[in-house]
Amino acid sequence: MHLPDGLVPLELALAGYAGSALLTGLALARIKRLPDPRGELPRAAMLTTVFFAASALSIPVPPTSVHLMLTGLMGVMLGWFAVPAILVGLFLQAVLFGHGGLTTLGLNGLILCLPALVGFAIWRGAGARWPDLAALIAGGGAVLLALAIFAGIVLLGMPAALDAGAERAALAVFLLAHLPLVLAEGVIVVVLLRVLRRIEPALVPHG
Repeated sequence: MHLPDGLVPLELALAGYAGSALLTGLALARIKRLPDPRGELPRAAMLTTVFFAASALSIPVPPTSVHLMLTGLMGVMLGWFAVPAILVGLFLQAVLFGHGGLTTLGLNGLILCLPALVGFAIWRGAGARWPDLAALIAGGGAVLLALAIFAGIVLLGMPAALDAGAERAALAVFLLAHLPLVLAEGVIVVVLLRVLRRIEPALVPHG
């Protein structure tokens, strides 16, 4: 679920870059406060690769297609590292595959990074006490929030010349096709954390 070039006005795209820049600055400041920021780099690199590969693969769901977002997973596993990791993945997708746009990179970053941080907050707040429930809500809730932000940006940037009714109907179909991802990505986070708790507990992020 990426905004392509040309879908939104230039001023909105620039605002997206400004927002992503501020969010990245905040994330890097928080990362620097960690006891060992460099110790998290291998995990961040690995999950950036997973995010890049998984969200670049489209799954046909007529009349549209969907792809895994993994934004909740990134937030739970990486915390503030999710912001630069997602932005790097989005940049590579745009440059290598034309998936998403360069002018809309800032907006696409906000669409996925903000839900990732919400997922991180949910896990940090409830993961220690209710790990499965927190993982399910973090994974699925991040998808719902990403869909809401995407829809808001599309509606905000809709050209006046377009048929608003037809555009909203097309957007509704697109969003409905993505709703199964809410459950799917919640389950992915639950299963992954369960497996990690059994085979390598040290890799499980602290709730």
